[in-house]
Amino acid sequence: MVQPHRMFFHYSEFPLSRRTLFTGTLIMLGIGYLFAMIQIYAAHSGRDGKPGLSAADIAVAYSGNPEATKLEAALLGPMSGMLPINERGDIIGWVRRGADPAEFEERIKSVIESRCLACHDGSNPHIANLDGVEHVAELAEIDTGMTLYTLVRVSHIHMFGMTFIFFIMGMIFSHAYVRPIWFKSAVIALPFCALILDVGSWYMTKIFPAFAWVVMVGGGLMGLSFAIQWIISMYQIWFYKFTARESSDEAPAT
Repeated sequence: MVQPHRMFFHYSEFPLSRRTLFTGTLIMLGIGYLFAMIQIYAAHSGRDGKPGLSAADIAVAYSGNPEATKLEAALLGPMSGMLPINERGDIIGWVRRGADPAEFEERIKSVIESRCLACHDGSNPHIANLDGVEHVAELAEIDTGMTLYTLVRVSHIHMFGMTFIFFIMGMIFSHAYVRPIWFKSAVIALPFCALILDVGSWYMTKIFPAFAWVVMVGGGLMGLSFAIQWIISMYQIWFYKFTARESSDEAPAT
């Protein structure tokens, strides 16, 4: 008789305390992932001047927009909700008229001070400094997208963070009963492959904007894997009845 492979333990074999731990972890990761998606949407949507998030927005974020300045791209994209339409129009108009310093002091400075300096006062080196016409004028240059330094900085943070998240998700999901086994293994491996595809495409999009589609595909595959692992794990932790016959399926190959 083939004995069950005891490297596999189903959730139903764990005490209530461990299933509660898994559940709390899944809930917090799920909420965190949802907020991450909202942040990505808010940061990139509308960069092409149209509502919603599209490949064109991703392309502008990484490769820039030769028809607009960095300040315009921010005001039309992630910062569009930070100030009224008329004030946003005043700043964009000032940029397109040549960013005259005298006009800045007369019409634009007060808007910047009341709407922007709470965050953009120069105290955070990772956020654009809008304190003074000389700093604002630097952003009135053609938008060239993310710098190589920014891409490297975001890449290592993203890869470390997502690796930890999907390691935890994979560890929890590994206790689920899913057949065939190759599908279960593929679901666990998918986000790591998608992460490499996603981050690698950031650099390619910087050179070839069409790679923005690959960025979206990579992000979509990570989201798909996360959803599959989350739903199956949560369901089987509390509702799935594991049987001895299914346990024997986990026996090692002979």
